Amino acid sequence: MLVTELETVLEGKLLRTARLGAGPPLLLLHGYPDNLQIWCKLAPLLAKGYQVIAFDWPGLGYSDAWSGGTTPGHQADRLCKLLDHWQINRAHLCGSDMGGQPALVFATRYPDRIDRLVVMNSLTYGDEKTSWEIGILRKFGWNRVLLRHLPDLVIRRAEHTFLPRGCRLPDDLRSDFWESFSQIKVRKFTVRLCAGYQGTLHRLPDLYREIKCPTLALWGGADKHFPPIHADRLCADIPGAKKEILSDAEHWMMWYRAEEVAQSIDRFLSADP
Repeated sequence: MLVTELETVLEGKLLRTARLGAGPPLLLLHGYPDNLQIWCKLAPLLAKGYQVIAFDWPGLGYSDAWSGGTTPGHQADRLCKLLDHWQINRAHLCGSDMGGQPALVFATRYPDRIDRLVVMNSLTYGDEKTSWEIGILRKFGWNRVLLRHLPDLVIRRAEHTFLPRGCRLPDDLRSDFWESFSQIKVRKFTVRLCAGYQGTLHRLPDLYREIKCPTLALWGGADKHFPPIHADRLCADIPGAKKEILSDAEHWMMWYRAEEVAQSIDRFLSADP
């Protein structure tokens, strides 16, 4: 597990962060229902060559919520404010799941603040294939019911569909996810987050074509929720983007296949322009 601290950031808000390594800054952006600890195996491997910063998004994990909206654009703006607070001029970004869309928007809004971008296993096209579960949650809004009233089911279903058969989270990692996600304020914020993403997802592809930084779509070939067609389309829309599919890898590949993911990310970040 990553060693964390609660930093006081903008307007006295608390932000849970984990910092390790030295070198060019590399920010790791998580999705839900996990938190920064989903990077607990990957971050130390990347810290051999980078200053790695993982954090719980404001309103998620153990971080205080900030005022304002919940679209990927709002998340991208919050990320920029954090870079300002940390006095980081430019950084690499790696976003997975609901951390992928803010990273993509950030690359268009703040092109002078990003060096390279890695996107993993994210819902990047609202009209593209997903799992039947994601389709139902988006179409009928059942996520509001599940997130508010059945948090344990959400965690158990994520563990079942984000990992290969027979692979389970260790007790300490699952406990960290549960203790943060079981907070009603976190689940209420997640409901708002889902609504904000759903309402703007159809507009994001127009932004992808504006991305100028080197970009890697690093995908799990067996992701049950967001199949590699999302990576295919990203690479078609983002000029010069690269694609790498990890055969048979599933959604939480950054945890259970951390060494392969680290090698792919390091190879991309260290490649000549």
